[in-house]
Parts: sequence; structure tokens; C-alpha cells
Amino acid sequence: MDTLTAISTKRAIRDFAERPLSDGDLTRILDAGRHAHSSKNTQRWTFVVVRDRDRLEQLSKVGPWADHLATAAAGIALVTPTTEDGDDPPSVMFDLGQAATQIMLAAWDLGVGTCPVTAYEPELAAKILGLPSNQRCRYLISMGYPSKPEELSRAPKSGGRKALDDVVRWETW
Repeated sequence: MDTLTAISTKRAIRDFAERPLSDGDLTRILDAGRHAHSSKNTQRWTFVVVRDRDRLEQLSKVGPWADHLATAAAGIALVTPTTEDGDDPPSVMFDLGQAATQIMLAAWDLGVGTCPVTAYEPELAAKILGLPSNQRCRYLISMGYPSKPEELSRAPKSGGRKALDDVVRWETW
């Protein structure tokens, strides 16, 4: 699949088949995230892969819309170092977004569905993941083969994206 096709056809998948991810697919997906660009090449991320069903069930409680983690074949916790003031530098969040995008696009290319998760309770996520105090998890990605394979090729929902002219300005506002 070419990159532009992957971008335009990718769908959020929240309903997963009861089928484990192959080690090969998971490794390729993680490697795509590892290759993301980062500010000054700092690569301030760690990917914690969770496949244990009980732990995925626990992680499904880190936010009000995280329930799909419970049935995912795997979850990837996107972990970053904490700062003394508790804020995440904008460059870290931008870098993490790039890594997440590459993870999700690589998964899509391999026929694996994904959905991003916000950990509204990062302290709970840290406890479940056994993170050291200088690390935090605010985002995760659920993934697995879709329970309905046709989801991989379904047309986009009508009205799902704003028109290009509604989101692009040339030279100035």
C-alpha cells in the first residue's frame, strides 16, 4: 500500500478479533514508531507493549473511552520522561505524535486496526505499567486484527472530514 492510500483509507478500529498479533507484524509496527523523527534526535519515548489480557483489561480503565483496550490483541503505551514542573515540552508531544502516527499507519498497512487512547488517569496507567517515577504514560494505542475484516476497506463516512478549502489558508489567514 502506498503512503497516501494508507493515510486516506485508515480507519479507527475498536472491535478486534480474538486473534493474537503475529510477532513479525508487531515488530514491524514497533520499528516504524522507532523510526519517527524527533526534535534533535532525542527519541524521548519508550513503547511498552502489553498483550496480557488482565493488564489490558486494567488499562481499559485509564480513561472514559479506553474500553477497547480490553479486547485488543495488544496495547502500546507511549511513555515519555517527566519534567520537574510536570509539563510535557511541546517538542516531546509533537515527537510522540509522529511516532504514534507511524505506528498506526504501519499497522494499517499490515491489516492491523488501531485506535488511540488518552490516559485521563496517567497515575493509574503508570501503576499498571510499573513505570518508574520519572516516566509517564498519557497515550496508548489499542491494536488487533479487526473483528470485521471489511472494516479495512470500508468507505469513509460521509462528512467525516472537513473540505480541504475549510482547513487550508495560503500565505496568510
